[in-house]
Amino acid sequence: MNSLIHPTYFPNIAHFWAVVNADSIHLEVFDNYQKQSYRNRTEIYGANGKLALTVPVSYTQKNRQLYKDVKIANEEQWQLLHLKSLQSAYSMSPFFEFYIDDFLPLFENQFDYILDFNLKCLEVLISSLQLDIKPVQTTLFEKEPIDKIDYRNLVKRNSEVKTFEPYTQVFSEKHGFISNLSILDLLFNEGPNTELYLKKQELLLN
Repeated sequence: MNSLIHPTYFPNIAHFWAVVNADSIHLEVFDNYQKQSYRNRTEIYGANGKLALTVPVSYTQKNRQLYKDVKIANEEQWQLLHLKSLQSAYSMSPFFEFYIDDFLPLFENQFDYILDFNLKCLEVLISSLQLDIKPVQTTLFEKEPIDKIDYRNLVKRNSEVKTFEPYTQVFSEKHGFISNLSILDLLFNEGPNTELYLKKQELLLN
């Protein structure tokens, strides 16, 4: 199958399910930017439960902007904050030390546009997991794609995905299993088993 998804900030597990289980991945890069979405937000499992990490962007609702034209507000020290949050959340996870070096450049180098940053996040994830996947960027916006399964709705924060099969999480004894967090949660906890886990799941939308 050919899947169509939005590039997001460290995609959640539902997003990455669509990546791993597709024959080809098409990345939507010609849409209008919308607030309150996963385009600039990821969710991890912190000591107090679900923790949202948001990349600040310079965006106004008054004038429509294409996703690819939205700039990151780099005057805020968000990269340092996000890295510290990841270290605090996952330093005790089984595979954190194994993978974290792959991701450090994302927090050490400045990116001007949120789309470029998200594309790089996806590239690093695919490399870390050693997946044989080469995503293709769209060349125009299709409201109703003809030859692709449309998973673009997953970019919305209110899109409901039924619970995935539980796996061990660092703070699960305190707060229980939290489903559909960032793919980083699965990667740091399951390591090389991540791809197999995703292939065994079914994506069920409520």
